[in-house]
Amino acid sequence: MVFNKFKVFLEMIKFEHTIFALPFAYIGALLTQQRIPSLYNIVWITLAMVGARTAAMSFNRLVDRHIDAKNPRTAGRAIPQGKIGVKEVWVYVILSFCLLGISAYHLSSLAFKLFPIAVLALSFYSFTKRFTWTCHFWCGLSLGLAPLGAWIAITDSFHPAPVLLGIGVLLWVAGFDIIYACDDYDFDRKEGVYSIPARFGLKTALKISSWLHVWAPLCFLGAGLMLDLGLFYMLGVVVATGLLFYQHLLVSPQDLSRAGIAFFNLNGTLSVMMFVFTVVDILFPVQIF
Repeated sequence: MVFNKFKVFLEMIKFEHTIFALPFAYIGALLTQQRIPSLYNIVWITLAMVGARTAAMSFNRLVDRHIDAKNPRTAGRAIPQGKIGVKEVWVYVILSFCLLGISAYHLSSLAFKLFPIAVLALSFYSFTKRFTWTCHFWCGLSLGLAPLGAWIAITDSFHPAPVLLGIGVLLWVAGFDIIYACDDYDFDRKEGVYSIPARFGLKTALKISSWLHVWAPLCFLGAGLMLDLGLFYMLGVVVATGLLFYQHLLVSPQDLSRAGIAFFNLNGTLSVMMFVFTVVDILFPVQIF
């Protein structure tokens, strides 16, 4: 019984989507000293990321449960269907934020001091679709904190490179979240839910997404140049750019049937490939300039 409930919970929060942010947290950790971090740091960063994303998604499902119940695309989710109770999900939210806080405490003093800000950022996104079409950028911010958070966790300090990398992640996530939101265009307009597709229309929304996906790899490139990274990291940026370009070939205002492929498969691949190329660059540095 407990196992089945936990399985329902993991499905509800789409735990597998952790793959979007976790590799970029690892990239932030790798770039601090351009070497493989200690096992201690890897473990606590991993736990922090799991706690952060689980808390954010659980809270989002709680806040959106009434909207989800009305939307044909989301009406089958666990809370609207009564497969899991609101009180149970609150327990997961609290435990997940506790895991994030404990992990921050074990990583660095600055990380722990910034823990309340992280909680605020991760929670605030869930309310934004009720009053602003910039909600996609708040979603991006939640994931864009990953590389900066990992850098702070290890160095106990700020640096412009992980900030720029985080901005790249923010733009990348906002761009694919806009594509994802296109599926709810009719529902959002009917119910007064704020989104870029609902505000500007499908054609303009996809153009905005395309431009965000032009700037995102430029931010990745800028971070690499700032840290004097080598050939393999730059190849990773090229691969990421290609995946973003292909993503936009799959969707159009007339045909959104492949938006799911663009959302999960390609973006999950992008995140992992950036991580793999960064690891190779750290292990086998080949300078370009």
